[in-house]
Amino acid sequence: MTATILSQPEVPATDVVFLDSIQFTTTIGSDCWRRPKPQPVLASVYLYLQSSFLDACGTSDDVKDSVHYGHLAKAVSAIIGERERTKKPYAGVHALIQDVTQAAFELAEESAVAVRVVIDLPKQILLASGFSVDMTTPRAEAGLGVGGQVSFAPASVCVKDLVLPVLIGVNPPERLARQRVVTNITFYERPCTISESSSVSQPQISEVDYTTIVQLLYEWINSTSYLTLEKLVLELVRACFRMTSPQVDAVTVRCEKPNAISFAHVSGVQMTRRREQVNL
Repeated sequence: MTATILSQPEVPATDVVFLDSIQFTTTIGSDCWRRPKPQPVLASVYLYLQSSFLDACGTSDDVKDSVHYGHLAKAVSAIIGERERTKKPYAGVHALIQDVTQAAFELAEESAVAVRVVIDLPKQILLASGFSVDMTTPRAEAGLGVGGQVSFAPASVCVKDLVLPVLIGVNPPERLARQRVVTNITFYERPCTISESSSVSQPQISEVDYTTIVQLLYEWINSTSYLTLEKLVLELVRACFRMTSPQVDAVTVRCEKPNAISFAHVSGVQMTRRREQVNL
């Protein structure tokens, strides 16, 4: 089983125009201190275009024959600027992705077969180095659903380099004190649908509260003790499923011990499990 199967719809190998890490600040739900305050955001946008679409620009050397990534950057900036001007904060990351995806499709018109948006919130999780939501939307699935419902494609949500203090190891010295275990967790969400109004300013009852989940994992780990990373990783997978709704279909947990092997950067274990595979 691979992460690709779990996370995003398959996109054909084709031409891509992209912007990596557009920087801005905006309010997306609550920040790491539970305040509705603006926070730094990095947005990456990938336009998957019709096969050989960029041949025309590659031949003419004229940007008019392509999708201008400068115009894409301005479109994203305009979205954020309008939100700030009208004082309508985003209730969650999914709503921001919806707006950016729609703007990308409008700019690329029929030339885009899919749009991928990755939103990074580097300050969202206190004990982690990063938090990101990655969503690829095929053209056929873009836009409003029936009856004013907004449909979201599957998403992968990553908590990066979460540092957990764990009592772990088989050697006697390792039983005397907790050590750093660097943990990366990816949650694979099923497609979801919410009302159009909740995508703007109302609470999104379907959006998972990952800030709270990480805090609960940290508190839980302080009461545990393990001999092996394999046991720790499997228990973390189980805990992730217990703490999330069925919207989370699968989880990948990767744990690394930086101090285990003197002449290796890290040693580690990684597991990916679907919800139905795990005995909770």
